[in-house]
Amino acid sequence: MKEIDIILKNIKNKELLPVYFFHGEEAFYIDLAVKHLEQDVLEEDEKAFNQTVVYGRDTSYPEILSLARQYPMMGDRQLIIVKEAQDMKLNEDESKALEAYLENPVPSTILVIAHKHKKLDSRKKVSKMLAKAGMLFTSEKIKDYQLPAWIQGEITRLGIKSAPNISHLLAEYLGNDLSRITNELNKLKIVLKNDAVLDGKVIEDNVGISKDFNIFELQRALGSKDMSKAFSIAYYMGKNKKANPVQMAFGVLYNFFSNIVLYHTLSGQSPQNIAAEMRVAPYAIKDYAEAARFYPLKHATRVISILREMDLKSKGLGVRQMEDEEIYKELVYKIIKVDELKVKV
Repeated sequence: MKEIDIILKNIKNKELLPVYFFHGEEAFYIDLAVKHLEQDVLEEDEKAFNQTVVYGRDTSYPEILSLARQYPMMGDRQLIIVKEAQDMKLNEDESKALEAYLENPVPSTILVIAHKHKKLDSRKKVSKMLAKAGMLFTSEKIKDYQLPAWIQGEITRLGIKSAPNISHLLAEYLGNDLSRITNELNKLKIVLKNDAVLDGKVIEDNVGISKDFNIFELQRALGSKDMSKAFSIAYYMGKNKKANPVQMAFGVLYNFFSNIVLYHTLSGQSPQNIAAEMRVAPYAIKDYAEAARFYPLKHATRVISILREMDLKSKGLGVRQMEDEEIYKELVYKIIKVDELKVKV
């Protein structure tokens, strides 16, 4: 069970700690835990007197700790939540004040500190004290290769039936903003009725991603050297550059062809080992196996050079700056015709 699941379960069961210090680059899990603490620690009629929410830019650790040492009014406990705590100073004096409180926290106070977008310095004594007491919780940024699996987990948790590869499509277009992904999935759950399946058409209608003309389908067309389909998709994407920024396409295709290169170097190993080394789902290996037939190692390496060249062109370096539509068409032509072109590697 993930750490966040344990935290949420304990909050629901009223198994509470005197201090929660959330930190890390991924704000989503921090916000989720704070939301549950706000909702579940106190009863509604207690919140007016015993629940205090402040923001880091408006307060300091000494002020917060002074509040924490007070006793609740007309209740058994008080809840103090510090949001955006990364905006508070934590120099030597503040650290010592927090260390002193951690040595003897007030049992009737639940102190919640949400320190987002960066980690607390692990070398600090206060960090070590929090960790030793089990009060320090790290929210790590999800890796790009983990994102489709995370999205699929959310789809399953919400009880949504989905077509194959939908999680990959959403990952490509929504990026790793977990809050945005969660919001979109919740909206889609409302749209889907009578056990309807989440497929490309539903996404196209409600999220603005074309089920036929997207980077996922362009990658597939390039991987099988389907020139007609690849040009059709590239034309559409170039005409709709706001929804299909060319820089995103470069990133996706760079990863794809880098994995083809890696697939060639792993030739002869089991599909399970190849998937593990490439950090992709096992079912995706067949797509790389097919693409590797069309792009031998030498050609896959050349494609990476083409992507770098086109990236420079898109930024106007060395040549006039090209429009996205031109970039997409030239990119598709050069990739599919890579075996006929002379490309510097």
